[in-house]
Amino acid sequence: MSPESRSTKRQRELLNFVDGFIQGHGYGPSYREVMRALGYKSVSTVAIHIDGLIQKGYLRKRDNSARSLEVVTTHLDDASNHKTASPSQEKWIINAVTERFDALELQHDDKVLDELYVLIGALKILGLEDAHVAMKARLATIIKK
Repeated sequence: MSPESRSTKRQRELLNFVDGFIQGHGYGPSYREVMRALGYKSVSTVAIHIDGLIQKGYLRKRDNSARSLEVVTTHLDDASNHKTASPSQEKWIINAVTERFDALELQHDDKVLDELYVLIGALKILGLEDAHVAMKARLATIIKK
């Protein structure tokens, strides 16, 4: 795997997380929340990736304050990296989302919530639009509680 394709994968993951977080909370995530949710080693790494997405036009900052990220588009122009999920992968990701919902309903845990944002965003990227809409609605009801 070339460094370019890894970068695109991380960009998609980051963009999906930011998009899901904003949709769920109504404001952008902090760099620390991104770092924890996506397993980055430092906040500066998050800043580098976010700055790259801003330069490419996928994200923007409303101002220089915290939590001011906005998603311009979630469609990265790299069609060569667009993949669809196999039936077994679809089953795996749906099960992963469901398991995290079950865990979150038993006990609120910010780490599990962050994982849900990433996984639900992945549903959209993988083209599982019906599952994405359903899981996003389920997440919205849990957050409102």
